[in-house]
Amino acid sequence: MGETEGKKDEADYKRLQTFPLVRSAAKMIKETMDKKFGSSWHVVIGEGFGFEITHEVKNLLYLYFGGTLAVCVWKCS
Repeated sequence: MGETEGKKDEADYKRLQTFPLVRSAAKMIKETMDKKFGSSWHVVIGEGFGFEITHEVKNLLYLYFGGTLAVCVWKCS
């Protein structure tokens, strides 16, 4: 039982340590897209989320990075 708890604690620790990195990555992606393609871009980065959004035609990017980390970028005016 102790080994399982140790793995869970390690996963929680990694999640807490990567949060500022993911948050700054989302901010950086949004700012870059706003400068290059105009304003109204939105970015979500995370694991295990679903979405239903309204976006402009040909202005949606949804990809997985590193196997489990999803990145969703879309433009909405």
